[in-house]
Amino acid sequence: MSKIFVRERRKVQDGEKKPRYRVVGVSGGDIKIYVKHMRKNELKQIATDTGAEVVYLASHGTGKKDGSGK
Repeated sequence: MSKIFVRERRKVQDGEKKPRYRVVGVSGGDIKIYVKHMRKNELKQIATDTGAEVVYLASHGTGKKDGSGK
């Protein structure tokens, strides 16, 4: 079974009209994804049509460049 690994973008605010998820990687199958950011309904449709599972990775910190995560 194929898996699509995604995480939530760090610099997204509530109500923002930009895609919320970033594709991190794909495992198994013959799936090629050509975009970096996707909407949740797009991920669900691709997963349904290809039989893949979407794996949401846990986020950590706020994404500061100093690595503090605070």
